[in-house]
Amino acid sequence: MRKAILALLAVVSTGIFSCREEGEKPKVRYEAPKSSGSSAAANDTTDIKVADLPILMEGTKYLIHPVGDIRVYDTSNKIYGSSRTNSSVSYAISNYNQYEITGYFENLKFQHIDSTSLRPLTNTKLQIQTATYLNTIATRLKKQLLVYTLVDSDTNRDGKIDANDIRSLYISDISGNGFKKLSSDMQELIDWNIIETQNRLYFRTIEDINKNGAFDKNDLVHYHFADLSSPDWNVSVYEPVK
Repeated sequence: MRKAILALLAVVSTGIFSCREEGEKPKVRYEAPKSSGSSAAANDTTDIKVADLPILMEGTKYLIHPVGDIRVYDTSNKIYGSSRTNSSVSYAISNYNQYEITGYFENLKFQHIDSTSLRPLTNTKLQIQTATYLNTIATRLKKQLLVYTLVDSDTNRDGKIDANDIRSLYISDISGNGFKKLSSDMQELIDWNIIETQNRLYFRTIEDINKNGAFDKNDLVHYHFADLSSPDWNVSVYEPVK
């Protein structure tokens, strides 16, 4: 699991610090963009909700149901005055590897194995990208926790909450209760790691201190750790480069 997470985070970190030569959208806008009128989109995403089949993390008692939108991709081509339309539909919301759910989904619903009722993680619009079960911490502390990387705000003001916005770090218990943001607003998550012997979750974020809308070498990196043994998962700041 950790290899998969580190590989994903390496890609994200590279993307954060790479130059924007290919016209990548800024993750932060400090003024609303001017309206440029409507344009035809190549991909059409319908607003039809669907849930993946439930996931049960080993050693836990809660089924987890990822929830998101069906995606419909349409392409149209005219041939000698007639039209031809091809469309494909994706019902897949997420992927599951041992102890980690990945994808682009908007919510998780939790169901105790002895119950028929489902409880949503949140009623706030999000894009969840990963949900990771801390199995080693569960063994050490007898606490079953989930850590999330997600987008919770339209920071680039394009009218969508998606991977082009700032990514944040959250935590909850295995039932979805206590859902809490660990990273600070307007700071992009770089990466995170668990140090089991300390019962700590370490993470780095970057702040756009020059307000140019990009995260680059001129911005400020912040260092934090969350105490997973504390009831409220208290976050502290540390400064390893001073």
